[in-house]
Amino acid sequence: MTHVLHRQINHSYPVAESAKGIYIRDTAGRDYIDASGGAAVSCLGHSHPDILAAMRAQLDRLEYAHTSFFTSQAAEELADDLVAHAPEGLDHAFFVSGGSEAIEAALKLARQYFVERGEPQRRFLIARRQSYHGVTLGALATGGREWQRRQFAPLLIDTHHVSPVYQYRDRRSDETPEAYGKRLAAELGSKIEELGGENVIAFVAETVVGATLGAVPAVPGYFRRVRDICDRHGILLILDEVMCGIGRTGTLHACEQEGVSPDILAIAKGLGGGYAPIGAILLHRKIFETIAKGSGAFQHSHTYTGHPLACAAALAVQRVIRRDNLLANVRQQGGHLARRLQERFGNHPFVGDVRGRGLFQGLEIVADRGTKKPFDPQRKLHAQIKREAMARGLMVYPMGGTVDGTQGDHVLLAPPFIIDSEAIDTIVERLGDAIDAAVGA
Repeated sequence: MTHVLHRQINHSYPVAESAKGIYIRDTAGRDYIDASGGAAVSCLGHSHPDILAAMRAQLDRLEYAHTSFFTSQAAEELADDLVAHAPEGLDHAFFVSGGSEAIEAALKLARQYFVERGEPQRRFLIARRQSYHGVTLGALATGGREWQRRQFAPLLIDTHHVSPVYQYRDRRSDETPEAYGKRLAAELGSKIEELGGENVIAFVAETVVGATLGAVPAVPGYFRRVRDICDRHGILLILDEVMCGIGRTGTLHACEQEGVSPDILAIAKGLGGGYAPIGAILLHRKIFETIAKGSGAFQHSHTYTGHPLACAAALAVQRVIRRDNLLANVRQQGGHLARRLQERFGNHPFVGDVRGRGLFQGLEIVADRGTKKPFDPQRKLHAQIKREAMARGLMVYPMGGTVDGTQGDHVLLAPPFIIDSEAIDTIVERLGDAIDAAVGA
């Protein structure tokens, strides 16, 4: 008997008792390799002594102070650190408790920016199908995960969606990746023209698509074209790097590899590494200056905004990433992971695509490699893969609805930045066994 409303009410969950490094142990004494970082969260693994020490030290000084009365040293130092390493033009931070909250804050900030600029007619948001931006109502409206949006549709703000970058299924055989990206950017441009560029607030996109498509990066040149289109119409570019950011793809911010800077950048997950709930938005100085010279207040806040313990934990995480040169390890071990996945699954009869960047890799599972036909969604193959992986002491992040919100299955891998080659080899071996067992069931 449990009084917890769990994600799956009729599922019996093992109880996590302890964790260290890349492993979580349950109360039955079974160890699991955390090959997904939970949900791409645990970038430093578990029980890192330096992070725990920083949190204890913060608790000895100050556990909480409401931001309507005080700022804190932890929040100020974290903001300084993030801005010092931010994409060009982003010079202020607003702290929240997670990714969905970061997107909500970004949407409201973008709207307020235009109201204070004297453009209150701007009301439309454009995002992409098969995206995921969170489960709060604004984030859910912006996202394109149809199976999750469907029952809440009457409550959602009107958001317009264009095609995702999904070249495994959508790039034509006669198109280069660059031409495909140009076509998608033109689609965005057409949608803006349809709505009227003067009426659009922002275009929102994951730099590398995470949970809904399974580690899908953009094609070369796509985001530079998107940036140009947004600039042409005075539209804000909001990049969601809640899952793919803070080093996950091999650079601190995934947009560095695209050669663009957004107007608002949403981060979370790897920001605090799971040691405390925290997320943030980094905003361009033009947005800050407009509001500072206007109303002088962002009309949005939460009780736990800038929580000192969460900020102290996140600052310690960022310092350890730099001190231990972990981005280099992400690139090195990410290359090893990609090679091992290609070796194991490149010709697998039920794996259609292996994709990703750094320690953010995905496999798309198909019933037929030649036709790319997905498995019957009633089979819930992604759930079977998760069960088989857990039975082998492996945590991965599978998801269904990959193709259109109903059909398709994929598996996402996002191991901690401290991973080594030996552990990656074990992950790939166990995942291969799990997929073989699931598709053979």
